[in-house]
Amino acid sequence: MNWDDFAHWGRQIADWGRDYHQGLRARPVRAQVRPGDVAAQLPETPPELPEEMQQIFGDFERIVMPGITHWQHPRFFAYFPANAAPPSMLAEFLVTTLAAQCMLWQTSPAATEMETRMLDWLRQGIGLPDDFHGVIQDSASSATLAAVLVMRERATGWRVNEQGLGAQGRLRIYASAEVHSSVDRAVWVAGIGRENLVRVPTQGPLRGMDPAALADAIKADRAAGFIPAGIVACTGGTGTGACDDIAATVAVARAEDLYLHVDAAWAGAAMICSEYRSLWAGVEGADSVVFNPHKWLGAQFDCSAHFIRDPEALVKTLAMRADYLLTPGAQDIIDYSEWSIPLGRRFRALKLWFLIRSYGMEGLRGRIRNHVNWAENLAARLGALDAFEIVTAPVLSLFTFRLTGQDDAAQLGFVERLNNDGRIYVTQSRVAGAVVIRFQIGQFDCTQADIDVAFDVLTELARA
Repeated sequence: MNWDDFAHWGRQIADWGRDYHQGLRARPVRAQVRPGDVAAQLPETPPELPEEMQQIFGDFERIVMPGITHWQHPRFFAYFPANAAPPSMLAEFLVTTLAAQCMLWQTSPAATEMETRMLDWLRQGIGLPDDFHGVIQDSASSATLAAVLVMRERATGWRVNEQGLGAQGRLRIYASAEVHSSVDRAVWVAGIGRENLVRVPTQGPLRGMDPAALADAIKADRAAGFIPAGIVACTGGTGTGACDDIAATVAVARAEDLYLHVDAAWAGAAMICSEYRSLWAGVEGADSVVFNPHKWLGAQFDCSAHFIRDPEALVKTLAMRADYLLTPGAQDIIDYSEWSIPLGRRFRALKLWFLIRSYGMEGLRGRIRNHVNWAENLAARLGALDAFEIVTAPVLSLFTFRLTGQDDAAQLGFVERLNNDGRIYVTQSRVAGAVVIRFQIGQFDCTQADIDVAFDVLTELARA
């Protein structure tokens, strides 16, 4: 492909992208294919000769598109959103065109310095104090793994990276069952082990960790010869939106000299609205916090904002300083590869710059407030019907419900009927061991009309 062809196809794909987004409501939200359907259309061997882009793009539409679940569909109510606002997509086009590898300040000074400023914009936006410093990770999973590695090193006097875990004793990490599965994975990857992830009981309507039970577990572990290393708290847990009492958890962490990481991957975006910050009151006392602008703020995936009160502890844990990674003669620079698990880094800050400037913080707040209000209203409408039982009240824009008087198999069957119908997409979760239907509003272009369609589909299929 020459550059003239590149420009031609760039225009073609931009036009296709406009038509795709404008026509999304006419498509089923979840892919309506069976396992193996896509693979069956792909040749088993690669082509020996070049093929025309016209043919390649035609096959993209014919083979790939039927197997795509449309995360940008306005009636995507499953999981959490992975929004891609138009300015963010345009920024990613530029990033892809530049194809810079931004691991060090010298490999792209603009990327490093913009990342510093954009993370400070976000820090101000969510109300964290100015002693927090930010870095963009690829996902909250990576940020949580980095935090667990810092916990590990800090608790062992910074010896594990050099000596390994074998001689250090058994470390313990504390979290409730409401935290994301990425916490389990971080504990595995860090070599701490599943048996040493201590599940603390929850309490109250927000299903948060019981601080007294947390303190008791830590004391019992110390008495038994374990080494408590850190705590992972959550604000807006994936299953039901569970929120730990962050202020009480901070108090336990300080009393026990433990590192505290707060996973607010989804809900953290809502903290740009000051009225929702009660959900993580006390967060300024945490050691690190993560939230994903690629979920609810409209930043193209991937873009995870990781805030740390003591960057030196993170750098001490992760930095590799080979001669070829040094910048001779430079002073007061940041090399963000020392703050991340991967060495290679994309220019992720550009999409935040485009996005925030295009909508302004108030424009982003308006979308989040709409989603929260619509979820509260929809839960109230469903709860007023005999067919439905609200199981967990809305936490921001997430709530769960069940078909009244039906067993778990019926709930799962209802989820499958909804998703096969195609007009909306939902997922299931569990509360107190029972299956619930999980509904979350967060797609960037969702409207009140889309919520009305969801209500009609839910009630129609419940009657059927």
